[in-house]
Amino acid sequence: MKALNEMKLTLESRSVNESFARVAVSAFVASLDPTVEEISDIKTAVSEAVTNCIVHGYKNTMGRIYIWVGIFENNVVKIRIRDRGCGIADIAQAMAPLFSTEPEERAGLGFAVMQSFCDKLSVRSTPGKGTTVTLIKTIESREQC
Repeated sequence: MKALNEMKLTLESRSVNESFARVAVSAFVASLDPTVEEISDIKTAVSEAVTNCIVHGYKNTMGRIYIWVGIFENNVVKIRIRDRGCGIADIAQAMAPLFSTEPEERAGLGFAVMQSFCDKLSVRSTPGKGTTVTLIKTIESREQC
């Protein structure tokens, strides 16, 4: 299915860019007139995905984060966040709540948070080639006055 509207954004994997990514995505989705809660959910999920790219995908190196957002019929929003970092060897393990490759510094709740704020989450990854996180959220339609 083809998107009714879409945007692409490429950022360096600097922690200062995480807030820009979530604001840019939420501003793009604002055309659907989401509730404050819906926009907050999107911001939080995007923030977690981008932070994973920065902290885990590129670890102590610099790389690019690729974000694509598509708006589809029935107010369905699809957000794809991709890195070309180290990848994930065991996706099921990485998605388990409280699992972290850095347990001293991280809570291991990133994927659980993304799942709780979106209707659907999928993760594809290849060790040495990177990770793609796809978030899907439907914005509820409201009657216009």
